[in-house]
Amino acid sequence: MENKANNIVNEAEVAEYLEKNPQFFSGHTGLLATMHLPNPHGSGTVSLAERQQAAQREKIYQIERKYSELLQFGIENDEKSNKVHNLTLSLLNASNLAEIADALKNSLRNDFSISSSKIMLWAEPKNSEDASHPIFDEVDDISKSWTEALLEPYCGKLPNENLASIKTNDDAKSCAITALEIGTPIGLIVMASDDEKRFYPEMGTVFVKRIGELVSAALSQHLV
Repeated sequence: MENKANNIVNEAEVAEYLEKNPQFFSGHTGLLATMHLPNPHGSGTVSLAERQQAAQREKIYQIERKYSELLQFGIENDEKSNKVHNLTLSLLNASNLAEIADALKNSLRNDFSISSSKIMLWAEPKNSEDASHPIFDEVDDISKSWTEALLEPYCGKLPNENLASIKTNDDAKSCAITALEIGTPIGLIVMASDDEKRFYPEMGTVFVKRIGELVSAALSQHLV
């Protein structure tokens, strides 16, 4: 029992000594060739040098994988930025509310592959002739309150059935909803997909929010 305790103490002392003297093996290189450690990939042992090489290869693999992920994210974000830029140009070229609504719908369908979308407003149009446009269809109070309470764009399954105004179509399984604001909320955009994985709660909302901000700025010229 005493020998076992001594061994534990001695191992701790050895470990502590090596930590404090990392140059130890520089003066005892012969030891490296004779030292063997458990093989991390199976039974048996490998030399310390082989174990270090395996650890380095694993570290390099992890770095390469992380780099590939970051590169892919960068490519995807660059593509999204270009699409948002094209939408910005379309909104700048729109001269009235109808053209703004069409520009958004066409961009979401052609560039973002979102077939179902709509703008809903409860602000008053400057031009009374615009009041008959579908974007001014009545929005129920529950949907208004829900939208006004949003701190960030909503992504996920369609909200509960009490939000009657927000429902887009029966085939939609996921959606992104962002408020339209000119100082205070004046409406919302709904983007829906028949793919339940297209919009999900954990996804980033930066581009959804930017689209809302762009449309809000374009609309501000045509609302009271």
